Amino acid sequence: MIKRIGVAILLGAISLLVGCGGGGEDGPKNRHRGVYMLIDTSGTYTKELDKAQNIIKFLLAKLNPGDSFAVARIDTGSFSEKDIVAKVTLDDRPSMANQQKRVFSDEVDEFVRTVKPASYTDITGGVLQAVEFLNEKDSGRKTILIFSDLKEDLDKGYIRDIEFKLKGFEVIALNVTKLSSDNYNPNQYLARLEQWQSRVESGGGRWRVTNDMEQLEQIFVN
Repeated sequence: MIKRIGVAILLGAISLLVGCGGGGEDGPKNRHRGVYMLIDTSGTYTKELDKAQNIIKFLLAKLNPGDSFAVARIDTGSFSEKDIVAKVTLDDRPSMANQQKRVFSDEVDEFVRTVKPASYTDITGGVLQAVEFLNEKDSGRKTILIFSDLKEDLDKGYIRDIEFKLKGFEVIALNVTKLSSDNYNPNQYLARLEQWQSRVESGGGRWRVTNDMEQLEQIFVN
């Protein structure tokens, strides 16, 4: 029961977040919303994917004609369209938009059912791909959701010392679980949050974390 309440509060908080914009000082270019959700598939984090499914289905229900949505996996090299699990720009016709949502949901369900844990975690590459996708869609409100423990682990040869360009973007970290090593040294966990916040804000973006499921409503209403 507690888990269900926590997920419900998380979904309510996301509804407030993705609906409140992020179009910069001059306001959004248009009323269309663009959402790009990155899903961590490394190690035991795949056990958290049922929560990601609930969030995705909730967002689909909230999206309107003209809005764009993409879900992508975070794996060894995430700066690639091949890691996009599902993507859509909703048709102006409600019947067609509903059909698109059903197809999108089915694609995500199939991904979750068959996904195998990734060996590495290229979060930076995923964010770069998200920025590219949402800029191409020219959405008035751009939101990047990162469903991850935020522990980046790069394979040899991958260079990710890159500055983000996130003006007009809202980046929201979801379900940032603690690693077993964090229990021994909580500074590691805090350092991960601070590092990602610094990277996002230095790139002109807005950063938020939704972690304490039972207090999310208070955090985002205030």
